[in-house]
Amino acid sequence: MEQYGMTIGLGILMGTLARAYMLRSDYRQYPGYPHGYVTHMSLGFIAAALGSVALPAIAEKEFAAVTFLALAAQQFREVRNMERESLAALDEAELVPRGQDYIEGIARVFEQRNYLVIVTALATSSVNFFTRWPLLSILTGFAFLGVSEYLMKGKILGDIAKVEAGRLHFEGPLLKVNEIEIMNVGLPEMREKILRDGLAVVIHPKDDNARSTLHNMGQRQAIANVATAILGTKKDIDTPEFTPMVRKNIDIGSIALFCVPAEKDIESLVAAVERVPVLESARRAPLKTKAGRIAAD
Repeated sequence: MEQYGMTIGLGILMGTLARAYMLRSDYRQYPGYPHGYVTHMSLGFIAAALGSVALPAIAEKEFAAVTFLALAAQQFREVRNMERESLAALDEAELVPRGQDYIEGIARVFEQRNYLVIVTALATSSVNFFTRWPLLSILTGFAFLGVSEYLMKGKILGDIAKVEAGRLHFEGPLLKVNEIEIMNVGLPEMREKILRDGLAVVIHPKDDNARSTLHNMGQRQAIANVATAILGTKKDIDTPEFTPMVRKNIDIGSIALFCVPAEKDIESLVAAVERVPVLESARRAPLKTKAGRIAAD
């Protein structure tokens, strides 16, 4: 296997770089702690090593080495479980939790990125194995970095719905966003505070698929979480009136988000809601069925 040193080395290099590129911390803060980076970079290195040795192992008829890919798949599933458990534990301390659907989506992403690392390393090492051109191998690795970036981009709310500013107002004690009822607020001083500092947006689905997706409670919880993660919230444990809420218009399927943010900026709120990821578990496609298309006519 000594003659494959360059092949394996380039695969490990580009695979590890791919994992480092995909390991980005943003407003969602995952991973947001040093040991989290160490854990995921270590697993990324292992994934890159497995992908880079696969072809040389087959060429040398070392088929036992390929079985390690199956063991790695099991280990990467454990990564999903680890992230799910960690985020679920942290979610209990959040004033506006992510919700189980959002957490499950994040956990799946961490597992899938290790598979992308294997593919990147395998592609890089394969090119060098057949051509012996290190530069071409590196270019292939960077090309697969671009592929990984594309595959990481899922749909966002702005792709399936139109988001616009909503009008907060009261009908007696009933808080409403446009025509959508939110909740009852009994204390007059709280009503004044909500009208003074609160913001709201209305989300209009573009089709019946989007309407079904927005009906999902996990998707709605993700909207509330992202909005407060970016703009902050004035909610505290003793101010339930400031709890961000997402309610729907039961007649037309649009939904409204109400919140009392730390930073009152309606343009930022609209932009934040448009960037909310569409959760895999929330996606619905009734228009792909004959009955759904008939109902939509």
